[in-house]
Amino acid sequence: MKAGNSVLSGFGTTIFEVMSRLAQEHDAVNLGQGFPDGNGPEDVVEAGVDYLRNGVNQYPSMFGIPDLRRAVAEHAQRFYGLEIDWQTETMVTSGGTEALGSALLGLIEPGDEVILIEPLYDSYLPIVERGGGIAKFVRLEPPGWELPRDQLAAAFSDRTKLILVNTPMNPCAKVFSRDELEFIAGLCIKHDCFAVCDEVYEHLAFDDAPHVPLITLPGMRERTVRIQSAGKIFSLTGWKIGMITAAPAVLTPIAKAHQYLTFTTPPNLQAAVAYGLGKDDAYFEGLRRDMQSRRDHLASGLAAVGFEIIPCQGTYFITTDFRPLGYNGSDAKFCKYLTTEAGVAAVPVSAFYTSDDVRHFARFSFCKKAETIDEAIRRLKRHFGRA
Repeated sequence: MKAGNSVLSGFGTTIFEVMSRLAQEHDAVNLGQGFPDGNGPEDVVEAGVDYLRNGVNQYPSMFGIPDLRRAVAEHAQRFYGLEIDWQTETMVTSGGTEALGSALLGLIEPGDEVILIEPLYDSYLPIVERGGGIAKFVRLEPPGWELPRDQLAAAFSDRTKLILVNTPMNPCAKVFSRDELEFIAGLCIKHDCFAVCDEVYEHLAFDDAPHVPLITLPGMRERTVRIQSAGKIFSLTGWKIGMITAAPAVLTPIAKAHQYLTFTTPPNLQAAVAYGLGKDDAYFEGLRRDMQSRRDHLASGLAAVGFEIIPCQGTYFITTDFRPLGYNGSDAKFCKYLTTEAGVAAVPVSAFYTSDDVRHFARFSFCKKAETIDEAIRRLKRHFGRA
């Protein structure tokens, strides 16, 4: 029998699926995969149920229902002062990953260079390579995750088609500063390339750090693709509603890719997200404050177990150094050991690099209920003799 696609076949099963399966097999508390406990805001869920019963449950436009596209534009103006034409500059996708896929496949020609910043979310590289792009890597290193500006500048050339920027950054929980983003913008303008911006954690920047969309910076309005996720905004990750904002000339080729991927997205979920984006400021501030509190809860517990805590500026995730616990093996072995022996699942940070020289960091998710975090810490303390 002939083989499948050689590019995608070369990648293993996503680390999130691997660790979640292992957690299920061993009845472990799953702090590996970033899905919140609970069922999201009740009124947003109810809006989806109401539309399912009373709305139009047939194919919506491939660009998304008008109510949601208007809501995306209004959200951009409300939070960032952006003036967006909802009819020509917005599109709804089936999740943030599909938005990334549509953007990358729509913009990359075979042989184009694409700059990726490590550690990187695991879908980036497979999509780039399947689109025929040539990845150029720039590394952020723990524990500081500083942007290596000289290396980044050296990665750009006349062959660069785009840079993929993720802020707040999964998996390392870095929030890029305005100064860092201005540096990136300057390189994009100098080399006349696009920026695809994964901003799915936009409302989860902590400690009063501002989230600065790259699209708001001078010279970037016409060359930036901004990607949002309703799953992260409303803690409804199973809904898979992504949203793209881009100038018309940039959105057009992205829409051509989208129409041959998912084409469209369930209209009742779109209607619910449109309702949710109109919620008052108290909701968005409450989301940030609540998740920051969960971060602090988990960080305190992990520190009490003996982990060294790497500062977390945003997202759902804390990175830890496990060497103080006396474990000298790789992070992949440590996370499997932790799942099978201590009953708590984490994810090895090396999974987000293309080389395996980052070997002693484990990532934990804190988007869980207090009792879930407490149970995980109880198990870890018991296992490591800190009870």
